[in-house]
Amino acid sequence: MEHFKVRRSGTLAKRSQRTMLGFLVRRILATIPVLAMVALFVFFMLRLTPGDPAAILAGDNGEPHQIEAIREALGLNEPILTQLTIWLGNILQGDLGESFFFNKKVTELIAMRVDATLSLAIVTLIITLAVAIPLGVLAAYRHGSWVDRLVMGFSVLGFSVPIFVLGYFLIFIFSVKLNWFPVQGFKSISDGFWPFLHHLILPSLTLSVIYIALIARMTRASVIEVLNEDYIRTAYAKGLSNMVVLMRHALHNAAVPIVTITGIGVALLIGGVVVTESVYNIPGLGRLTVDAVLGRDYPTIQALILVFSCVYVVINLLIDLSYTLLDPRIRY
Repeated sequence: MEHFKVRRSGTLAKRSQRTMLGFLVRRILATIPVLAMVALFVFFMLRLTPGDPAAILAGDNGEPHQIEAIREALGLNEPILTQLTIWLGNILQGDLGESFFFNKKVTELIAMRVDATLSLAIVTLIITLAVAIPLGVLAAYRHGSWVDRLVMGFSVLGFSVPIFVLGYFLIFIFSVKLNWFPVQGFKSISDGFWPFLHHLILPSLTLSVIYIALIARMTRASVIEVLNEDYIRTAYAKGLSNMVVLMRHALHNAAVPIVTITGIGVALLIGGVVVTESVYNIPGLGRLTVDAVLGRDYPTIQALILVFSCVYVVINLLIDLSYTLLDPRIRY
């Protein structure tokens, strides 16, 4: 009998692993047409909008024959479908093309700028989660009190103030008036941890406000719903402390919607990085995107959108996989 139970348990474990592997394969395969549609949309959108990159590169004093020579050198005189075929073939070989505007390989440009953007995003997420989740739990625990109203008021304010307005306000207060932080720029972590963090605190605070508001609000709603469940009353009846009940029972069971809204926030984070890096003059992928758009740099714009899309798809895949760890009842 014991041998039968062990064998049956092993069979169920293998079946669960196959199910998870099948789900993972299906999700990865599902991202291929999504990324293909994004690539096609970006390619045709950029080429059908008004403006000629060859004329921009030639400058205001460019002669018609110079513009034509630039177009020929860049392959812009080829039919659109030919350009698309060449571009897709290069993408499959890992070649994102050469920047019209910067005269460098796009992969080199991304490698030079990814450090600043990745650092800004990571510090922003750390600040967001460290502040938003405790705020949401506290607001849920003190539901209807002045603490709850204060957190909800902050959430509304966080959604209402544009990132660039908040950025300039924080620069004026903490950089110009108090001289606590640098106005702009970025320092790599190789230059020292404090200079690295000193340049990132203000941009990260600027970028994190909207995400703190978003995640705190969702945390509050999820925890309030969980606090009304029977097992929470049972936990209190056992004599468990408020902290244990809130963190071990309530927050754990409310984690799925919180993780979901965190993943959605990544999409907002990508857009916020572009604005924040422009305000604080951070040489990251967001600033590179702005420069590429102004210069109508097709290869760079296309590559950046593909990179951002891949990051978003991968993060959503990881979030879907995390559901089974947070809630064993979820099966795919």
